[in-house]
Amino acid sequence: MSTPTTDLASLLVADPFMSERFGSWDDAIKAALTHPMAIQNIEALERKLLDLEQVPCPVIHRFGPGLYIREVTMPAGTFAVGHFQRFEHMNIFLKGRVTILNDKGGTTELVAPMIFVGKPGQKVGYIHEDMVWQNIYATDETDVETLEATFLVRSATLDEDLARRRQRVPLEVERDRIDYRMVLAEFGIPHELARAETEFQGDRIPFPFGDYKVAVSDSLIDGKGLFATAEIAPGEVIAPARIDGKRTPAGRYTNHSATPNARFVKKPNGDLDLVATEDIHGMQGGRLGQEITIDYRQALTMRKQLCQQQ
Repeated sequence: MSTPTTDLASLLVADPFMSERFGSWDDAIKAALTHPMAIQNIEALERKLLDLEQVPCPVIHRFGPGLYIREVTMPAGTFAVGHFQRFEHMNIFLKGRVTILNDKGGTTELVAPMIFVGKPGQKVGYIHEDMVWQNIYATDETDVETLEATFLVRSATLDEDLARRRQRVPLEVERDRIDYRMVLAEFGIPHELARAETEFQGDRIPFPFGDYKVAVSDSLIDGKGLFATAEIAPGEVIAPARIDGKRTPAGRYTNHSATPNARFVKKPNGDLDLVATEDIHGMQGGRLGQEITIDYRQALTMRKQLCQQQ
């Protein structure tokens, strides 16, 4: 399950499903899950959930040979609506206890650990105990945006929520755009040249196998950006940015900011890591976390130093 997610206590206090009191907490959960809105009109349910505060919903992307594992963690007390899964795939329920709406209009309680093949469709459920759930996909793809488009169906409601949020451009974003132009002027780099270097395809490589808390998505700052999907601590290596002179998605899509939350760090072999300089917040419900940014002054100065050493 992925999102939207909200605290069930808030949901029941707001009482968008029905006005009568519930006899017990379990009865309240079952009533919420089996209400006609949840069964017949999940998009309407999502709209109501998205009007409420979203809970932290960290997602870690794990890659291995021919394998992608999408691992989601949700706290106890959460009411969640998952993305629609296009295909049958392996599920590993590592931790927790959850009540989900089943395909007969009733509820089923799942208790970890469990391994099973999930059918195409969408899960709606309540998290009784902190949950860790893995969706396992057979694929060589490592781009999260492509993977989600391949295996998941995002709801129109979630896309509408994203579009509304993108209409409100913070002043900080405009400041970042202005500061980017100042960086180019300071280093004497024409905008057209900077754009051509950024979009050059010949030096790009995917992330190597490993675990990542990031995804590439549309950025308010410029084009595509790199976003946190789980909490990242100061000093944590977010991802490799440059390997053997080739740019990974972290090297290609990390945008500039006047107030960056990360920086490039050179390794002894000359490769570059993207490292957090402050706490970076991950996903809230189905909404991506903070955009990860650097100061291009630092990156350009580092590039100049590397060129002088060669």
